[in-house]
Amino acid sequence: MATFPVLRTGVIAQYPATRALLYRNQIVRFLDGNEQRYRDWPNPLHRWTIPLDLLDETELAAIEAFFLSNQGRFASFAFVDPWDGTSYPNCSIANDQLELRSMQELRCSVTLSITENR
Repeated sequence: MATFPVLRTGVIAQYPATRALLYRNQIVRFLDGNEQRYRDWPNPLHRWTIPLDLLDETELAAIEAFFLSNQGRFASFAFVDPWDGTSYPNCSIANDQLELRSMQELRCSVTLSITENR
């Protein structure tokens, strides 16, 4: 299984990265006004937004090759949470579009959203 690429500094993300927990809850409202609530998922899903700035061309090419090999959000890969080091084996890129920005030599950037899959 593929794993998310590591930067030349040995890290996966740069700050300010964000992490969110996603719950899937349902609410059934009855005619008498009462509600019943339940969860569709037993555990929350994780979502990370990873901005990568000041990349060199080699790092940017590795991110682009990773995106192309995953065919956007089609394939899954392992992702290590930058906050606690937990490995999530079933993640995917949240978008089918990758916007690469090259400001000048050794100054490239990209932002990726990673989602844990069920």
